[in-house]
Amino acid sequence: MNNKNKLTGSQTQPYKQTNFDRIIDNTFVMVYRVLLKMLRTPEQFIDVTIQPIVFILMFSYVFGGAIAGNVRNYLPFLIPGILVQTLIGSSMVTGTQLRDDMDKGVFDRFRSLPITRIAPLAGSVIADIIRYAIATTITFATGIIIGFKPYGGVFGVLSAGLLVIFVSWSISWIFAYIGVIANSAESLQGISFLILMPLTFLSNAFAPINSFPKIMRWIANANPITHVVSAARQLTNHGTICTDFWLALLGSFLIISIFAPLTLNAYMKKT
Repeated sequence: MNNKNKLTGSQTQPYKQTNFDRIIDNTFVMVYRVLLKMLRTPEQFIDVTIQPIVFILMFSYVFGGAIAGNVRNYLPFLIPGILVQTLIGSSMVTGTQLRDDMDKGVFDRFRSLPITRIAPLAGSVIADIIRYAIATTITFATGIIIGFKPYGGVFGVLSAGLLVIFVSWSISWIFAYIGVIANSAESLQGISFLILMPLTFLSNAFAPINSFPKIMRWIANANPITHVVSAARQLTNHGTICTDFWLALLGSFLIISIFAPLTLNAYMKKT
């Protein structure tokens, strides 16, 4: 009888949450916080909603005739470039939000709560994936509305979108690190602009490299953004995986392996 009671008691013991479970739960609470903050301040979505539409219309109708003869011929070249430019440009939001929360003392409040220390950082980084997915959907939808035909099919479009999302997510670790060590959100935005502007425009995102002067052509060929755009372009228009695809993945894993530990180390020291 006693053994039976003991067995019954052991079976009805409440589930004890492990430390890993707490990290997961706390992280998704922080993801919800970031998304709720975005919904309450819609202007934070401009870079992933309005910007790709404006850039597609502006570049296609202003440069389409000069570069490809007409807008329809330019769209297969342009849309993957706009996708990469939009998502990589949006990757700095992680660092900006982290720095802004630190400056406002939000992390001091988190420190007084019974949550894992890593959750606010993990929540910000994961929430960015949703932003990238929104930008990807709007970019392809806008292109299709004005005449873009992705001959790579569903596989090509989804693969290109996932590739660029992963690359942008890896780059967000760089800006997360800068956000943790920067003095202010304004300084982070200035640094981000200096990094992203040359990388984006000195690539094959908007114009063929063979039209560049010799020195700029060499820089563009060495630019990692060129490999990402080429891989996305090949997937979207032909549905095939090229060497640039693997180079983009390799570069992304390299960035994560370097900057994720750096960010975590700097973050734990600051908080």
